[in-house]
Amino acid sequence: MTPKDKKLAYQIYLYLGALFITSLVVSNLIFQKFFYWYPFGEIKIFDVPLFEISVGVLPYPITFLITDLISEIFGQKKANQIVTAGIFASFFSMGLLALSDYVPAIDASPIDDVTFKQVFALSPIGVLASMIAYLCAQYVDIALYHFWKRLTKGKHLWLRNNFSTFLSQFIDTFTVVGLLCIFQVLSWDLFFGLLVSGFLFKVFIAFIDTPLLYFFVYLLRKRFGLAVGEEIYLEA
Repeated sequence: MTPKDKKLAYQIYLYLGALFITSLVVSNLIFQKFFYWYPFGEIKIFDVPLFEISVGVLPYPITFLITDLISEIFGQKKANQIVTAGIFASFFSMGLLALSDYVPAIDASPIDDVTFKQVFALSPIGVLASMIAYLCAQYVDIALYHFWKRLTKGKHLWLRNNFSTFLSQFIDTFTVVGLLCIFQVLSWDLFFGLLVSGFLFKVFIAFIDTPLLYFFVYLLRKRFGLAVGEEIYLEA
């Protein structure tokens, strides 16, 4: 690989990492708002509301698409590095939120302490729950992705993308909803509905993002002349 190509590869990895971290941090900031998943609306089974999901899940599937793309092109080590950076960024943002909540607002402040606390006070708890779930799910996703990649010798991209994502997304949804109920951010009567609706939404997105993964992998392989299963080595 020429120095010019290596520089471009680093830039692509950097921007993918920036998108990953931004999506992760934003999902932790906005998770307290819930909505009905269109077009299903308000549906209940055995009095349990389904298709109610947090807006925090909207950017979250992007993180799994990005880690799969990084895994495919740059390898498992680089994907794990992005996950670790995301953990650091999320805990750092949690610290900034706690500090901002602690500092008292002046009388002329457009946002008073009560409003700020109502929107952001639970975020540190949410981030903690999300990070534990995220830590388990992302590392499982990356490990399973490379397991299927080795097993299929770099072929059948759709298989490793979906099979790794399905299990990791269930782990993520089960863990984060369970912890939020344990921390009393959510009531236990919402657990089943949020688990099912959140998982189904993420599975649906996983199906949608498979063509996107194929498209971006195709572009990067063509640009850097990579064979199927070949990865770009970037120094640590």
